[in-house]
Amino acid sequence: MTYKHRVIALGFFDGVHLGHSALIWRAIDIAEQKKLVPSVITFDTHPRNLLQSEEVVLINSPEDRAGLIQRVFGIDDIIFLHFDESTAKMPWALFVDHIYNEFGARHLVAGFDFRFGSKGEGNSELLKQKCSQLGIGCDIIPEVKLDNITSSSSYVRTLLLDGDIERANIFLGHPHMLTDLVRFGFRLGRTLGTPTINMCFQPGVLIPAHGVYATKVYLEDGSEHIGVTNIGIRPTVADSEQVTAETHILDYQGNLYGRQVRVEFHARIRPEIKFEDVNHLKAQIQKDCRSAKEYFKKKGLVN
Repeated sequence: MTYKHRVIALGFFDGVHLGHSALIWRAIDIAEQKKLVPSVITFDTHPRNLLQSEEVVLINSPEDRAGLIQRVFGIDDIIFLHFDESTAKMPWALFVDHIYNEFGARHLVAGFDFRFGSKGEGNSELLKQKCSQLGIGCDIIPEVKLDNITSSSSYVRTLLLDGDIERANIFLGHPHMLTDLVRFGFRLGRTLGTPTINMCFQPGVLIPAHGVYATKVYLEDGSEHIGVTNIGIRPTVADSEQVTAETHILDYQGNLYGRQVRVEFHARIRPEIKFEDVNHLKAQIQKDCRSAKEYFKKKGLVN
């Protein structure tokens, strides 16, 4: 069987932050130099979920992770490996052999802290040695720092949970995002003159701090719109336990039920508040819409 000859970026790539970007761009540069196919290998679930019986809440779903890599870097060749007990027990050298033989790896790129193989015994130095034995290239990317802070998925998670979306986006290098099919909601927004689309976070995916965010909304037809998104439990009208992302798309009319929509979060306007009644809520939504417009205009992100 003939395989593609690839330069492969290795990692989990949760959030696809600045450190990951340095790694992926290096893989793209090498691919151009060596006439290889730029590729990314990642896993469908976080290894720590199995190895340490610890649920790692992900910044993005696997689908959003792949979408980011495709959209930001133009890489279509994204390989998801299933992480199970057999993967966890695989000796580190055998893991590299597997990538070489099964996926045509001719150059590997990994981060300085990349660990792999049984008990995490494989590291960047061993990876370089193994690649040398196989006669293929290997680049190890040093840590990427901003404001003297190492760019990491754990730091981005902290920022998102705190609602500091603007700083999170700086360390991500792109807006944090959520993609989902539009679901049926309570339809109260229509009675308030601000119809909304309702989206949900997949199980195991991080929910940013509850509140109202200035967002950009991207529809299947390629159009881009300003939005105001409330993440939370809608305490004024529902006060349920289910957290949703409810977005009013400014200056838009249309039926989006069952359609896939991408929402990008740019700034947190305010925390989620329980109002005295729906009239106070309606007035606040209008203020939020003005705030979102002013934010994007100030940032030069709209005409």
